Amino acid sequence: MTDDLRTRALEALTAARTRTATLTSCVDDDELTAQHSPLMSPLVWDLAHIGNQEEQWLLRTVGGREALRPEIDSVYDAFEHPRALRPTLPLLAPAEARVYASDVRGRVLDILERTPLEGGPLLDAAFAFGMIAQHEQQHDETMLITHQLRRGPAALTAPEPPATGNGQLLPSEVLVPAGPFTMGTSSEPWALDNERPAHERVVPAYCIDTVPVTCGAYQAFIEDGGYTQRCWWADEGWEQIRQHGIGAPLFWRREGGVWLRRRFGVTEEVPPDEPVLHVSWYEADAYARWAGRRLPTEAEWEKAARHDPGSGRTRRYPWGDEEPTPAHANLGQRHLRPAAAGSYPEGASPLGVRQLIGDVWEWTSSDFLAYPGFAAFPYREYSEVFFGSEYKVLRGGSFAVDPVACRGTFRNWDLPVRRQIFSGFRTARDADGQTGGPA
Repeated sequence: MTDDLRTRALEALTAARTRTATLTSCVDDDELTAQHSPLMSPLVWDLAHIGNQEEQWLLRTVGGREALRPEIDSVYDAFEHPRALRPTLPLLAPAEARVYASDVRGRVLDILERTPLEGGPLLDAAFAFGMIAQHEQQHDETMLITHQLRRGPAALTAPEPPATGNGQLLPSEVLVPAGPFTMGTSSEPWALDNERPAHERVVPAYCIDTVPVTCGAYQAFIEDGGYTQRCWWADEGWEQIRQHGIGAPLFWRREGGVWLRRRFGVTEEVPPDEPVLHVSWYEADAYARWAGRRLPTEAEWEKAARHDPGSGRTRRYPWGDEEPTPAHANLGQRHLRPAAAGSYPEGASPLGVRQLIGDVWEWTSSDFLAYPGFAAFPYREYSEVFFGSEYKVLRGGSFAVDPVACRGTFRNWDLPVRRQIFSGFRTARDADGQTGGPA
């Protein structure tokens, strides 16, 4: 079992570093040190931050080794320096950042080989190594967002998703019966603190979209004056679109009667059957109101994704307990876009809901709050400091998320104004026809 854990940890760390190298080697040093948007860090900051977190947790805390670069800890402290100000810091140059991250990794692999994977919560099931692999993959997704924001020719390429979408042939929604289910986890070995502990939730019957809302459906909202009618918008959302002149998802523009979008340096026609991407919570909420529906609560989303009404069992993933494969979901940056709505039939839930994992992060109506019995681990700043009504929960992961950082219990959160993230949504309604639901 210990050897299996070491192998899993090694594979997760290696996959993350391979992806980091891809994202930072495809552009020159000027692009790495530039800030492509005040919303994001320079790519070189992420690169060194990845190494610094690994040094602090695996080299120093787990391995008990002497610090390599303690003088840079504050430079790469994400809570000390807002993203917009990070270019002003004394950052490591690209070559130095690469050497530093590589040096840390070499020492960490020695620690992984020699350290007993038991004897405390950081070591049990190789949790600390899994936590750092997830951290690096999360920053890889952040760097992919930066690549989407950068101007200039395409720097990344990937094959198209499989052409298996049949969203128009599927039922528009699925009824999820009322009753209890187990939300969260107490047994997933690499689950993070905000996913814990497992607890029972009782959810009234509701209907949820079979597939995420598509670009074509969202265009109908735009053409019907969705961005010009105050009645669909929450107060802050209306203020945002008026103040910033927003009239479509981020990266869209209308030209000659055709909707175009910019995607990783390529301009293309918006595909109508693909899940809509780069919309804020306010845009998702406004669309749902316009459609006579609402966003699902976080509990509704997770019940649709994990609960098997036939057996009463709660699964790890919609399709079962086995790890995701390319047949189940669009994950891991294999493709640089969502697959068409209705794709991945092998990844469907027991009730037939599709694409709950991968493709696009899905906004829910819920604030980011602690579960009953929550305990911060291993540090408050991962989750606890973000709890409250300021942040909304997203679930399910996107095409940019690695499987190690995506599961049926995984919780993401962001400010409801955010649009640069790989976010989409699906809608829901109460089974009695009323759209109102608990937040």
